[in-house]
Amino acid sequence: MQQLNNKQILLGVTGGIAAYKAAELVRRLQDYGATVRVVMTRAAQEFITPLTLQALSGNPVHCDLLDTEAEAAMGHIELARWADLVLVAPASADFMARLANGRADDLLTTVCLATDATIAIAPAMNQAMWRDAATQANLKTLISKSVAIFGPGDGSQACGDIGPGRMLEAAILAEMTADQFQSNKLDGVKVVITAGPTREAIDPVRYISNHSSGKMGFALAQAAVEAGASVTLIAGPVCLTSPDRVKRIDVDSAEQMYQATMDNLANCDIFIGAAAVADYRPAESADQKIKKSAETLSIELIRNPDIIAAVASHQQRPFTVGFAAETQNLIGYAQSKLEKKKLDLMIANDVANTEIGFNSDNNAVTVIWNGGEKTLPMTSKQQLSRCLLSEIAQRYRENEAT
Repeated sequence: MQQLNNKQILLGVTGGIAAYKAAELVRRLQDYGATVRVVMTRAAQEFITPLTLQALSGNPVHCDLLDTEAEAAMGHIELARWADLVLVAPASADFMARLANGRADDLLTTVCLATDATIAIAPAMNQAMWRDAATQANLKTLISKSVAIFGPGDGSQACGDIGPGRMLEAAILAEMTADQFQSNKLDGVKVVITAGPTREAIDPVRYISNHSSGKMGFALAQAAVEAGASVTLIAGPVCLTSPDRVKRIDVDSAEQMYQATMDNLANCDIFIGAAAVADYRPAESADQKIKKSAETLSIELIRNPDIIAAVASHQQRPFTVGFAAETQNLIGYAQSKLEKKKLDLMIANDVANTEIGFNSDNNAVTVIWNGGEKTLPMTSKQQLSRCLLSEIAQRYRENEAT
């Protein structure tokens, strides 16, 4: 069921007594890590209220195609693009007929026509309606259009009849929804990543920092999400947009980054320290701007906490991955840091090379672990991050197995 982690499920609810099961289905999908938005037809609102599903999903429920406020932002198109999968449960005989014939006369059918995501339906109707030739013809049409059919079940119905037409139970539908997604390398794994520089204040307007752009850490966060992980990104001061489905925590100083890291270790399986954390900070930061007077100015510096070493030695130690940004003796220094700080993996990159250093869109690294190393050639940071996550996932799974 971990395939649902970080997935975006659009749940369509149509008119029928089985609509009450949508409440439990929302909860089941969320329990497995999915984000759920709900679209209801007018008939569905006769059986269960939008307020109920809004409270359970934590998101506004969408009901009307011609909603002026929503359509100002092309609401139905936004929903269609947002969804990783559209699940209609219950799917009435009327909805099946309209979907089979390409109708777009309400919000739900319009979204189904506009989406590129997989569409799955869970039929729910009287057994005679299910067996009717028109319904069966519509079913064949939907199957030919690659719509996934979940059920229906067989048994007693609200009308008193017995036979096929019952909507499957929420737990079964959640499992079938998960089966629509391929398993990823890090499904359900909780990953914390630090990215970017830190700023160590000298006074209210000046600080010590470095040239890190944060691009590598942000690319790793995106790759981790693609691999199925739940990602927390602790970001120093950067001008980058957060990847979708990532929890972002913004910090400035090394001490703030250290504290944010420690606060998130209890819910962390893999820690990736990609930030370029300042090694030192001013012993004292002036309350007011320092005025230019003397020809020289001396600033006493003290060491910042070593975040990656603190993580690796923590009682709740996750699988720990460090970065070594060096200008000389790359492998030697990286190997030394790996051993000294007792890390699981070290990723070494040569920041003296302007083609792959700070602020570049490209990078090349060497991955080092106890007993081995692997060089990944220069490519975009986005593509490199996917390769790195594959290596990290492999070593993490091997470590879990021992």
